[in-house]
Amino acid sequence: MKYLVSAAAALTAFAALPAAAQETAPPKAVTVTGSVALVSDYRLRGVSQTDKEMAIQGGLTIAHSSGIYVGTWASNLSGWGTFGGSNMELDLIGGYKVPVGGGALDVGLTWYMYPGGASKTDFAEPFAKLSGTVGPLNLLAGVAYAPKQEALGKWYNSGAAYATGVPNRPGAKSDNLYLWGDFSSAIPSTPVTAKAHIGYSDGNSGLGPNGTSAAPTGTYWDWMLGADYAIKGTPLTLSAAYVDTDISKRESAYLQPNFSSTKDGSTIAGSQVVFSVSAAF
Repeated sequence: MKYLVSAAAALTAFAALPAAAQETAPPKAVTVTGSVALVSDYRLRGVSQTDKEMAIQGGLTIAHSSGIYVGTWASNLSGWGTFGGSNMELDLIGGYKVPVGGGALDVGLTWYMYPGGASKTDFAEPFAKLSGTVGPLNLLAGVAYAPKQEALGKWYNSGAAYATGVPNRPGAKSDNLYLWGDFSSAIPSTPVTAKAHIGYSDGNSGLGPNGTSAAPTGTYWDWMLGADYAIKGTPLTLSAAYVDTDISKRESAYLQPNFSSTKDGSTIAGSQVVFSVSAAF
């Protein structure tokens, strides 16, 4: 979602006389790009991380012409996924992106941090993404695999066990796999881009050391259908997306009360239309 940039090249004007040499400015060795967004709900892999409330998000990426890049991305949190401290997710990202055929291969690592939060919350997740185009369609296939870590471990078998404060399996470590595909296509003669996403999670079927899980219910699917509207002459984009998962209330009952809205007890993995306004720079 947040992290990809590529070096830009600038071309100088051609000389008027045919005999004159054509000059081309060299590509910039380093480029800096970023974005800021206001969203109606922060959904991570289909599950609300802000108690179905608004979030302010932003990111910054520094890329070298060699394909190496580093970046960071942050969002406020509430409810599920909140570990105290600044109630913030701060991702640190590093990777290497190279052209492959008519597309690109991007490999790297994301370090999920929760500044000032409870212990055993941060975890590392390597990823690989392959992107390309087929006609007017932009395609991306990705895999992210987090090796066994305590932050992802099944410390508690249920929400009731977590409420006691006594872990069923203290110190347990688990891994987590996420597979996904993204699809987008510009609608001709309009500033609108249609987009879709499908993802599959496979991880622990209980709760981690701080009462959450990267893969609620163990395995599940998430999906999204939406559209982006680019406002001409500005860096602004308006977006709307329908987000959902196949996690039912019955399947997640053993995770309660953790896996629900703290406001009204409603599911945080059910269908929701998410709106956002973002600016890129």
